[in-house]
Amino acid sequence: MSYRFSVLIIGDEILSGKRQDGHLAKAIEILAERGLQLTGAEYAGDDLPGIAARLERLFASGDQVFSFGGIGATPDDHTRQAAALALGQPLALHPQAAERIRERMQDMARDKGEAFDPERADNRQRLQMGVFPAQAQIIENPYNKIPGFSCAGATVNGVGGWVHFLPGFPVMAWPMMAAVLDARYRDAFHLQAVTERSVKVYGAMESALTPWMVELEAQFPAVKVFSLPSVGHAGEEAHIELGVKGPPEAVAQAWPVLQGRLHQNGARMSAEMVREIR
Repeated sequence: MSYRFSVLIIGDEILSGKRQDGHLAKAIEILAERGLQLTGAEYAGDDLPGIAARLERLFASGDQVFSFGGIGATPDDHTRQAAALALGQPLALHPQAAERIRERMQDMARDKGEAFDPERADNRQRLQMGVFPAQAQIIENPYNKIPGFSCAGATVNGVGGWVHFLPGFPVMAWPMMAAVLDARYRDAFHLQAVTERSVKVYGAMESALTPWMVELEAQFPAVKVFSLPSVGHAGEEAHIELGVKGPPEAVAQAWPVLQGRLHQNGARMSAEMVREIR
């Protein structure tokens, strides 16, 4: 099964710079540990119509999406409502989520030496964190029992898309993401290795290299040719990292062709760099 994984990271505090995002880098790491790769990422502020519009597009994409943030029950948390709007489903208190949240409230009362009162205003408010789109499935939260949720999206090219909604707190979200991957996507783990081979090319212009890149991709459709310009730092000369990535056998065929073109044109190059992506 071929899956596309992407992330949606929600929160005004990230867009304003009040907090630095760590979800993107960690999501890449968690996926890479399982031989998977991220294909897209985007950020959104705490804006209900904006989140709903993004989710509507993501639900239609067939992607496997991990959404971080905005699933609490304060006025600036809009993700649950946005998911329901995007799916055209009503919101409802999920029975399993309600059970987990009540367990959490009982734990809190016991820790304080208090009697648990389910009708107390703050306890009734906490149940709002279990109000999800009607057809949602819960994601267990081993940290404090307050669950996330998953909703099915469109099927594209035979692959059914899902959006998995996680808290914004890394201590909760990252183990929950790993658990979802292990439970749902194990059939895709480490299916195919991806190799990347590149060199730094000095004194070259991207416009001159682009025709080679186009020709190489046409000749070897299984590989992706990339260029990454750098102005140089720490005394290093400005350069373009030029390379190919893809299945090892395809890279092994394409790489000598690219190297040969560089040598024929007298390019100044660094030593070859090889990276096993997964």
